[in-house]
Amino acid sequence: MLHALKRLLPRLRELPAAQRLRSWWRQQSPHRQDRYAMLAPLVAVLLFFAAIVAAFGYLRLEEMEREQEAVRRDVEYAQQRVRLRLLERQEELVRLAQQVSNQELDAEQFRNRANVLLNQYPELQGLSWVDERLRLRASQGNATLAQGLAQGATRNGVRPAKPTETENAYALARELRQPIYVQRAASPDGTALLELHLPLHTRTSFAGVVLAEYSLDTLYRYGVPAEVSARYAVSLRDSRGEVLAGSSAPRRNRTGPWMGWATHANEYEVPVSPVGNGLVLHAQAYRASLGVIGSGLFWLVGTLSVMTAWMLIANWRHTRRRMQAQQALVLETNFRRAMENSMPTGMRALDLQGRITYVNTAFCQMTGWSERELVGCTAPFPYWPEEDREMLAARLEDELTGRVTPGGFQVRVKRKDGTLFDARIYVSPLIDARGLQTGWMTSMTDITEPNRVREQLYASYERFTTVLEALDASVSVAPLGSDELLFANKMYRLWFSDQSRGHALLSSQAGVPPRINTEDSHDAVDGLVGMPTSSLPDAEAENAELYAEELGKWLEVRTRYLTWVDGRLAQMVIATDITPRRLAEAQAAAQAERAQTASRLITMGEMASSVAHELNQPLTAINNYCNGMVSRIKSKQISEDDLLGALEKTAKQAQRAGQIIQRIRAFVKRSEPNRTPSEVAVMVSEAVELAEIELRRYNVRLSHYTATLPPLVVDPILIEQVLVNLLKNAAEAIVQAQRPPQERRVELQVLPATVEGRPVVEFTVTDTGRGIPPEVMERLYEAFHTTKAEGMGIGLSLCRSIVESHQGRMKAENLYNGSEVTGCRFSFWLPMDGKPTEATKVQAPTEKMSG
Repeated sequence: MLHALKRLLPRLRELPAAQRLRSWWRQQSPHRQDRYAMLAPLVAVLLFFAAIVAAFGYLRLEEMEREQEAVRRDVEYAQQRVRLRLLERQEELVRLAQQVSNQELDAEQFRNRANVLLNQYPELQGLSWVDERLRLRASQGNATLAQGLAQGATRNGVRPAKPTETENAYALARELRQPIYVQRAASPDGTALLELHLPLHTRTSFAGVVLAEYSLDTLYRYGVPAEVSARYAVSLRDSRGEVLAGSSAPRRNRTGPWMGWATHANEYEVPVSPVGNGLVLHAQAYRASLGVIGSGLFWLVGTLSVMTAWMLIANWRHTRRRMQAQQALVLETNFRRAMENSMPTGMRALDLQGRITYVNTAFCQMTGWSERELVGCTAPFPYWPEEDREMLAARLEDELTGRVTPGGFQVRVKRKDGTLFDARIYVSPLIDARGLQTGWMTSMTDITEPNRVREQLYASYERFTTVLEALDASVSVAPLGSDELLFANKMYRLWFSDQSRGHALLSSQAGVPPRINTEDSHDAVDGLVGMPTSSLPDAEAENAELYAEELGKWLEVRTRYLTWVDGRLAQMVIATDITPRRLAEAQAAAQAERAQTASRLITMGEMASSVAHELNQPLTAINNYCNGMVSRIKSKQISEDDLLGALEKTAKQAQRAGQIIQRIRAFVKRSEPNRTPSEVAVMVSEAVELAEIELRRYNVRLSHYTATLPPLVVDPILIEQVLVNLLKNAAEAIVQAQRPPQERRVELQVLPATVEGRPVVEFTVTDTGRGIPPEVMERLYEAFHTTKAEGMGIGLSLCRSIVESHQGRMKAENLYNGSEVTGCRFSFWLPMDGKPTEATKVQAPTEKMSG
């Protein structure tokens, strides 16, 4: 065998898996190989322990299978014994039932035969003969079930609503004409019975049953072999597992949840034929051995394995601690070395005589000298500049005598290539582990870049200050709760000198609360206590325009909170002189007002012939009335009543002419803009009266309807101007389109609407002209752009300006019938102050046309 093993080992080494394992092992570091080698004994012991546990487990499972097979074999043998006993009794009872069916036995003979069977077979407890009407004909023994069956059928002459199990079995035997077994539940006194219903029948009809009652305790005692009941806990159970007869084994030990084989009960059960699943023979083996856990060999091997494993684990833990300590020491050393080498601060150690004993990498990189060139050197050191050696020597003398500056000092250091850089040096005593001073430790930081940044910041500050001083706006900064002025530029000093009064004046007039005076030294409570000041610097700037009386200027004031350089919350105020802009805005407003007045005059100029025609009618009537009255007075042919009637008609025509002139005068007169609550219906009515003069000249019908709307806060004259312009333009578009008389109409609608969730009043003017060409639509509202020969091009531009000044919008669109343009619609809307107080009511359309 050894010879075979020697020949097998070379072949195992040549296997691919073995080669890969060797290759992987060679790739590992020596540290890992040591760790793996240290774990090998522990792994071997664990494998050995696992093999022992597996062997014992396998043996235990084999034993359990053998015990289970023995239980199954013995239970089936006992079941066959019980089955044969029941079948033998059934054959005897079947012969008895046949004799009863053939009327070979009367009741007395039946009791005699039943008595013989009860004495011969002890498991039979009682025999009863029940006819087809559930009447008990004869019974022998303790026949309680038959008596209950007969009594339940005849009690009060009414059958119970819910039949008993015996009645159900009786009905089933009557229906199937076959023997029926019924397993009854145990009675309160613990007696369990088994029923057998044997049907009695003549050639054509059912004649009743022979009811046999078995005692399950007696059946168990005489039917189960003694050798089986001695080895097992045998019991007869119903379909629910309740014990009817026999004995049951106690519960196994409580180690089941931790040991899988301990939860397995060596038991087996089988239904008893011919009863069926209603009666089950159950057997459970008594525990005859201690099992694997109770085996002394198991505990011996387990104890030895645990002790071996414990010793190897202890050795492994000790070795691991030692290796961890070594690794920690190496890591700590490497960490300290890496930390010293990675520090940007140069470190230098001097002994008590002033000799360099240590320099780190950063110190060497700063100076350009190597550690070998610096260690052991004494003053003057090679990195001292020649012109600063006296000062540096005095500094070194102070260090060695203990006169050090806590905040450090700034020096110049010379590199090996001769260049210089600024450095700050801090000196502290070097104390060893025994608490004794062995020298001085010096840290050196290159501050060349910070000095350069500081100089740049100072230059930037100078430039920023120069820009602020050159601004044409006043800039001031003051802390909250104090009269101190932190900053003020040249313009502020020119306006308010160096006092903080101007800052407080501008901030208070701009709507910012005045500062809280906290000069009371006896009050230790901050004046801003409780205010959420942390979010003030992030808030947006506040703007306001105000008039400074002491300066005589209009100023635009912008305020903002900021955090000052010392951490205090401060307020910055920027004031810009906007007096020229306000004057320009006033001039622009005046020019706009003059343009609106001029537009109205132009409109009335264009309507002059229509106005003259409109005035000519009442004036002609007045002239005719006057001439007629003069002629009739001269001829003395007029009565007082006729004269009075003629004078009244003359007065009405004069009143009509005066209303026309008054309407034109109110429309064209120049007045200041005045926005007041105005009724929409009144504005529309006055605009329609003016526009109808021009529409009648063009023979154009005007229909308008207005909803019941709340008053609008507008300038009524300007809105009337917009409506008159739109109605006049609509009439001119119809004339240019040369529409026939029946198609010459303009519609004006005034209805409530909603635009972007806002309640508005929408004015719509619709004509039947030829619409607006696309090239004109693009420049529709452009000033001085017109398509009329005598137009100025300011009408629609001025209309849109008026609407937008009232926070409204205007739009125009063509109307189509298929691809044909059938007209144009101009609409504009104005916002309402509130919703209508009652339901919207549309007035009936009214049409007016010149005669």
